[in-house]
Amino acid sequence: MTDARPHRPKIDIRRGQITRFVRRRYGIRGTLRLHRAALGWDLLRAPFNVAMAPVFLLLRLTATLLTLLGADRAGQWLGRRQVFLVSDVARQIKRDLAQLIADMQRDGTGPDAGPQVIERELSRHVETRNAVAEITTSLIVLTLGLLIFHRATPGVVSLAGPVAEMRAHAEAVRDFTFGSGLGRLWYGAFPVQIPPWQIVATGVVLAIIGSLITTFAGLIADPVQVITGTHRRRIARLLERLDHSSPEGGLEREHLLARAGDLSDAALSIWRSLRG
Repeated sequence: MTDARPHRPKIDIRRGQITRFVRRRYGIRGTLRLHRAALGWDLLRAPFNVAMAPVFLLLRLTATLLTLLGADRAGQWLGRRQVFLVSDVARQIKRDLAQLIADMQRDGTGPDAGPQVIERELSRHVETRNAVAEITTSLIVLTLGLLIFHRATPGVVSLAGPVAEMRAHAEAVRDFTFGSGLGRLWYGAFPVQIPPWQIVATGVVLAIIGSLITTFAGLIADPVQVITGTHRRRIARLLERLDHSSPEGGLEREHLLARAGDLSDAALSIWRSLRG
């Protein structure tokens, strides 16, 4: 059996190529240039892609289960279904990575994989990056909830209630018959009653705002991942899968972490609702 991995000198050369690419593409200047592409149709694609993220996870988990049960063809077919609208930022990343791989192949350090396999792996790579953007947004929302409301808000579901309550309280105090000063005292003792539709409407608005934050979350996440080496390791894993001609790998942990945030968000909201 032949070893598909490159020899040690090639690994060292490849590591340098990856490092230079990551610094150029995902450093502060690089990610600013990259996100210029988001100032367009990506702003409309973002809400749809965020809404489809749970569907994506369900399809991938089902595909993995089918593969484990021996239905390889069905699992592979389902795992290749695309549910996201491809963003301009994703297209740019795929073009840059495709050029990196082409340069490596020309220099003799790249993986010996066909165009279709490379395309599939690049799509998987940008999907993982999208999941990281969602995680970054969840951390931003969690931080805002802790700072403003002094409670954990891992997502827009748990944030909608406090934001709706704050807005309704401010309006009630402002419109109080005997002035805002007495209004603050009154509504401090007798909380404002918020109709459910206001909480739902607030959640919808926050979800749209959250999707836009997710679109530009890479401005924060990319430089951090350059510093921590996460981008470099992720690209190295991508190339290693191509080396071994095994593009049908398991689900990346970033997707599980992103959906774990959604589940904890829903669980917190349900728990607080039951507590009244």
